[in-house]
Amino acid sequence: MTTLTPSPAAPPRPAATPPALTGRSRLILFVLCAAQFMVALDFSVLNVALPVLGADLGLGRSALTWAVTAFALPAGGFLLLFGRIGDLYGRRRLFLGGLALFGAASLLATLAWGPGAFLAARALQGLGAAAIVPAGMSLLTTTFPEGPLRDRALGISGTLLSLGFTVGMLLGGVMTDTLGWRSTMGLLALFAAVVLPLAPGLLPESRNPERPRLDVPGAVTVTGGLLALIYALSTAAERGFGGADVLAALVVGVLLLVAFGMVESRHPAPLVSLPMLRRRTIAFGNLGGLVTFSMMSAVVFVLTLYLQETLGLSAFATGLVFGVQGALSVLAGTLAPKVIGRLGARRTLVASLAGQGVLTAALLGIGTGSGVVLATVAVSLASMCHLGAIISYGLTVTSGVPDNEQGLATGLVTTTQQVGLTIGIPLLGSLATAGGELYGGVRTVLAVDAAVVLATALLVAAGLRRRA
Repeated sequence: MTTLTPSPAAPPRPAATPPALTGRSRLILFVLCAAQFMVALDFSVLNVALPVLGADLGLGRSALTWAVTAFALPAGGFLLLFGRIGDLYGRRRLFLGGLALFGAASLLATLAWGPGAFLAARALQGLGAAAIVPAGMSLLTTTFPEGPLRDRALGISGTLLSLGFTVGMLLGGVMTDTLGWRSTMGLLALFAAVVLPLAPGLLPESRNPERPRLDVPGAVTVTGGLLALIYALSTAAERGFGGADVLAALVVGVLLLVAFGMVESRHPAPLVSLPMLRRRTIAFGNLGGLVTFSMMSAVVFVLTLYLQETLGLSAFATGLVFGVQGALSVLAGTLAPKVIGRLGARRTLVASLAGQGVLTAALLGIGTGSGVVLATVAVSLASMCHLGAIISYGLTVTSGVPDNEQGLATGLVTTTQQVGLTIGIPLLGSLATAGGELYGGVRTVLAVDAAVVLATALLVAAGLRRRA
């Protein structure tokens, strides 16, 4: 009788290792992130140079705000439209065109011979940024598949986005003092000149293969509505909400956005799919993104006032405080993908919002005679949570979206970023000086800010809860 001898057990299969970035994908990520960093740098590098710039070009105090507003209007107003154009006609083509326009406009701003030329250059920079940001994000999300690779890519991109704002604040002051305000614009032109030659040979082309007709009525109403809204909020940051032009722009903006919703519900190929906006991940993900951007920008604004006017710190010392914030943001960018890998994007978003809210509340412990250490530690840790929210909300919104709609989804993400950065300071910053006593006003802003972020964390947690 023969006996069957059991075959030896198969050796255990090694645990799957997460996919690694190839050399080519690293270069693609470098190009896309460098462009995003350049745009983020543009948002802040000019701020500390504004007084010197105004004196040189003959821009008065009231007109000086247009150095910022001229960029913010097209940068925010055309994001959705350009995101859809990239879907239809090619994201790589749009990205390269935006990069070329941004570089040329930065060179024009560097050489500006008068206020008109400078403001026109700033508007063209904003238009270039409105093409670069959604096209770059779409290329990133379509190049790197959903999962660990995309998590890592978005983590690096989010880190450089946050770092760009901080580096801009530090570089702006140093370069203006040593080389003059024109050097800040020249730096942006140099960035574009380095990135643009690398992009054509590396970036793949992608578009919606069906190429439906462009929704012109939707494009006109949403672009006009966003332009009016951003103008109103940017102007209100300087002059308050009582001006006739601010109120008129708010009304026009709301009416145009309502008209946009009506147009989209009837158009056969809408610019924004209303069923997409009804997706819980997109609705609540963008809500989390809007709040984390707007509330963190308000915190940075009022802490800048507090450190310099209440505690008497110099601009350089204040920059060092935010330099610590930037360094920890880099650390957060390396940790966030690992946290998302364990918790998932949705839970990470909720936890990050909660952490940002709690640490903002901790800033209420600052005093009139001391508070530098508490302000440095709390705002830096809050910024780490803020960066976690940025990365996880981007993943939440873009996860599960087909490639032919990635431009639209990332357009919503970047529009949320721009609107959040625009509304935070005018909505809360005015509270800091409303009562005449800065310290009390700063504490009021911090209390409201913390309450809004914590309430949003609860709303997002409820909205993103999976149904059985």
